[in-house]
Amino acid sequence: MSQAALDRLLPPEGVPLYFRVGGIGVRLAAQFTDLLITGAGAIAIFLLVLALNLATPTTAIAVASMLFFFIRIPYYAASELLWNGQTVGKRLMKIKVVSADGQALTTQSLVVRNLMKEAEIFLPGTLVLTLSTEALVPSILSLIWVIGVLAVPLFNRRRQRLGDIIAGTYVIHLPKPFLLPDMSKTMRPPSAAQPSFQFLTHQLEHYGAFELQTLEGVLRSSNRAKGPDAYKRHKETLAAIVVQVRRKIDYAEPVRPEDQQAFLEAFYKAQRAFLEQRQLFGDKRQDKHHAASPDQE
Repeated sequence: MSQAALDRLLPPEGVPLYFRVGGIGVRLAAQFTDLLITGAGAIAIFLLVLALNLATPTTAIAVASMLFFFIRIPYYAASELLWNGQTVGKRLMKIKVVSADGQALTTQSLVVRNLMKEAEIFLPGTLVLTLSTEALVPSILSLIWVIGVLAVPLFNRRRQRLGDIIAGTYVIHLPKPFLLPDMSKTMRPPSAAQPSFQFLTHQLEHYGAFELQTLEGVLRSSNRAKGPDAYKRHKETLAAIVVQVRRKIDYAEPVRPEDQQAFLEAFYKAQRAFLEQRQLFGDKRQDKHHAASPDQE
């Protein structure tokens, strides 16, 4: 696997996250695995069609191609929808599709990127494999097209193919989060003038260890000396995080600007205690997409 580049992703919470961009080698390995799965399914159904005499020798190739097509399209789109950007191959290779703008993946973007895969590779590739003297020029043009689209990821930073560029997606390596030493012990206790923030269990279900690490980094930076401009940007970052966290967990009570640091520290303590309790029972929530995590099976 080639060394993957780091990329900055800005999710709705407003805190930048850094991921390794999925390398071409690991993506090809995932693609090969998925082709084996869909190919095996197509072959099984094709053998059944032959056993039932539903295809003649003259139509066998056409039937096999149609079966492969009608299995492949739903497989890629449905698996990435159900597993939050992952197919079986991607789960094995520890990679996943994410939205380039940091938002949640949409059905439209996943369908578009997988339909484009047909136009990019599979349909021209089929024509290349059926190369003949009667269709020599179209086959050569198809070969040039396939080589061209396969080269596209080599010329952009996020290693996006055409389908990813159009759909606004790209592939990353899954992060390996873990809980750092608890920083809540070093936090100053809230003053009597500050409100006491309480969080319910269902409000703590939305985040995992990866987001907790990110929040911890922001809170740790609060104790560093800052110039006027840096301090202003830090306060704006805190305000943006508070807005996104309140929206995500449906926290109805308003948070005053002077209480934003205390709110996030209280949320950090509650979230960390919640995750540590989950770990005691074997439920390791890696990130906010924990339901689709390949390690949680």
